[in-house]
Amino acid sequence: MIQKTYFKTKDYCKVKFSFAPENAETVEVLGLNSDWENSIILKKKKDGTFSTEVSLPKDSQHEFKYLVNKTEWVNDTEADEELANEYGGTNSVIKL
Repeated sequence: MIQKTYFKTKDYCKVKFSFAPENAETVEVLGLNSDWENSIILKKKKDGTFSTEVSLPKDSQHEFKYLVNKTEWVNDTEADEELANEYGGTNSVIKL
């Protein structure tokens, strides 16, 4: 799930990423602000879901993917769009 919170007086949007993959020990999100090197680690909740909140600039678009257990790349089915990537797959896209 992706939840966007806009602020009238701010130039950014607060975005909450929630993801519930099966048998996951760790989940990270990569690609936000075109940063595929530094991941944002999602925190695991008691119900097994992982989540994090980040602030991203308004009027922007970001490609991203989740990295589950440091081995499996996964798209978010609730993303605004998917775009082809250079590896023959697709990336999730969030539009703000």
